[in-house]
Amino acid sequence: MLLLFSFSTLWYFSAGLPDYKKLSNYQPPISSRVYSKDSKLIAEYAIEKRLFIPFESIPTKVVNAFLSAEDKNFFSHPGIDAKGILRAVLKNIKNISQNKRLEGASTITQQVAKNFLLTNEVSMKRKVKEAILAFRIERAYKKERILELYLNQIYLGQGTYGIAAASLEYFDKSIKELNYSEAALLAALPKAPSKYNPYKYPEVAKFRRNLVLENLEENNFISKKELNNLKKSEIRLKKRKIEIVNEANSYTEEVRRTVKKIYGFEKLYSQGFSISTPLKIDYQIQALKSLRKGIEDYDHRRGWRGPITNKLRNKNWKKTLSNYKLDPTLNWYFAEIISLNENEIKIELTNKKKEIIRDTLHLKDIKWTIPKKKLIKDIYKIGDIIFVKKEKKSWIIKQYPKVNGGIVVIDPYTGDVLALAGGFNFKKSEFNRVTQAKRQPGSAFKPIVYAAALENGFAPNSIILDAPFVESQGVGLKNWKPENYGKKFYGPSTFRKGIEYSRNLMTVRIAKVLGLDEILNLSKQLNIYDEIPELLSVSLGAAETTLMNLTSAYAPFVNGGNKIEPKLISRIQDRRGKTIFQEKSRKCIGCDKFINEEIKLPKIEENKKRVISEETAYQMTSILEGVVKRGTAKKLKSLNVPLAGKTGTTNDNYDAWFIGFSSNLVIGVYIGYDNPKTLGKYETGSKAALPIFKDFVENALFKEDFNDFKIPKNIFLTSLNYHTGTKTAPGEKNSIIEALKLKDINNIDNNNLISTNGRDNIIKFRQFY
Repeated sequence: MLLLFSFSTLWYFSAGLPDYKKLSNYQPPISSRVYSKDSKLIAEYAIEKRLFIPFESIPTKVVNAFLSAEDKNFFSHPGIDAKGILRAVLKNIKNISQNKRLEGASTITQQVAKNFLLTNEVSMKRKVKEAILAFRIERAYKKERILELYLNQIYLGQGTYGIAAASLEYFDKSIKELNYSEAALLAALPKAPSKYNPYKYPEVAKFRRNLVLENLEENNFISKKELNNLKKSEIRLKKRKIEIVNEANSYTEEVRRTVKKIYGFEKLYSQGFSISTPLKIDYQIQALKSLRKGIEDYDHRRGWRGPITNKLRNKNWKKTLSNYKLDPTLNWYFAEIISLNENEIKIELTNKKKEIIRDTLHLKDIKWTIPKKKLIKDIYKIGDIIFVKKEKKSWIIKQYPKVNGGIVVIDPYTGDVLALAGGFNFKKSEFNRVTQAKRQPGSAFKPIVYAAALENGFAPNSIILDAPFVESQGVGLKNWKPENYGKKFYGPSTFRKGIEYSRNLMTVRIAKVLGLDEILNLSKQLNIYDEIPELLSVSLGAAETTLMNLTSAYAPFVNGGNKIEPKLISRIQDRRGKTIFQEKSRKCIGCDKFINEEIKLPKIEENKKRVISEETAYQMTSILEGVVKRGTAKKLKSLNVPLAGKTGTTNDNYDAWFIGFSSNLVIGVYIGYDNPKTLGKYETGSKAALPIFKDFVENALFKEDFNDFKIPKNIFLTSLNYHTGTKTAPGEKNSIIEALKLKDINNIDNNNLISTNGRDNIIKFRQFY
């Protein structure tokens, strides 16, 4: 009868049990991690903060600690520990009489059954199901597999799951580096992670750790002497530090979006990808600093807009402040003005340590906020709340800018994106102005027009007419009449001067003679545009593109004419270390063969697509060097290093650009309002964007980082007159060294004026200007 009852009970509770066999293929969700070029951790993506570690990599100390804390008979029982149950029953009789919490007697196998296959429901029914599943799991899997599942799945507090993540969170160590004291602390946590949290309750955590240490001694894993020494030791915690989080947010968010697009949300957040990027941390930090400085400098030129709010006049001042989401890397604080006079302002603020700080802002520190013929008392009032930042030993006033922008740094040979900052404050706006903002590049597009021209018969010393230009736009539409900046004309000028001084009328004439097809074709090959209208205004940068696309389009000028694809991800590995994604790399011919003196060395086969010739690439580099030496980017000349680049400004100064490069870097900068409007009079690419480039170069690079641009063997250098393009003796007044192709050598003194059509009658159209 008892046997029949037992069988019936087992049959009843076995019905509808989860399939335990799925544990054979179970992979716990683990964190995906992003690494910089020098293997520093810069971001993590996870639903549950976990790192998977196979059983064979788990140290004996950790195994012993958890067995002693949770299930000392694990390797000998069949899934249920009868002795443990009897011991718990006897103990619970006493606990009931003393009104204490009841103890359980679940084995590690039972906990696996509960955590993976059942719910946390507290009932006899669940306990019976748990026991049945434990028996089945023990028959199906080795003890090592069961323990591996348990140690990688358990919650250990602080948002961590599994021993590997917890070891990093509490000790900033690999589990292989843990001593018995640390292993015992981890083993103490599964019982009640919140209650025994060593950060919040160190004394309670130490008491629980010591109980585990006593169990270790009782089970002969440590000696009595070791126990006494370990119990006396203090808990030493070291919170894990990620190298950078906030400075690289724009970059890592772009990586996250890319990986999510390829593999989906679930895999990114649960499959433990190891994502390698080409990001250089020092470049990234400086890029963000330079961008912020440039934006703030522009904002200062627009003047002071007043305090954030006034504590005494606005009952909802706290709500007003809460609307400001500040990136911690800004290191800005809210400060209240508590008194003022004609020479200074007294402020009060609370720092990160919750200390109240009182200090003074002197007139010289806030002078930019006070218009002429105004006094401090005219601008500020007691109770005003402002932003301040500690710089060196004094506090300075800050104003949150309305304008925004982006900066990107690319290796022109590999396409590696070494740094990317997509905005002033990522915490307020995740919108990436490097990859997502499509804006008109203005004159920053002109080098593409000039490169197409050099590929199709033009030379740096070709003469182009700089004069009024009119183009019909169709029946019923006004004629299109582009203008130079400043609305002046300069007559016949060399091709080189057209781009060095960013002459719109010369550029349009070149486009007219060349034909839009050549320009559009090169633009598409360089991925600047997908689809663009066949209008001459495109030659002046009227079509929209992104900073990333335009910056990477300048790379062929440096690398000898080869197209690059900008890449933020070098490689992705799965949880087992298998490479599942890698950017296209060069093919090595002969690398699979044994090398000796009789066999030729392997060769690297380039798979890059050539978009312009080496000669054209260098000619463009030489011309863009002229932009720095004599043209719109001459503010960079003081750096006294080999640099080239082009400014860009759109109609009414809506957008400001600068794309510049050295022999091994291409750097793009963009400044503009998210809701397009003018930046203001005189706020050109040279004034608003170029200083950001300059600040980055000055602070991120060293003299030894710069080399002269490589000259191809089929380029001939000769001395020409800068204004006429005709041959001169070296050193003569107005002479420059020009880079010419072989076909151009015989035409040095035969520079005919390149015209377009009858519309180039200056007198006829002067009335429009």
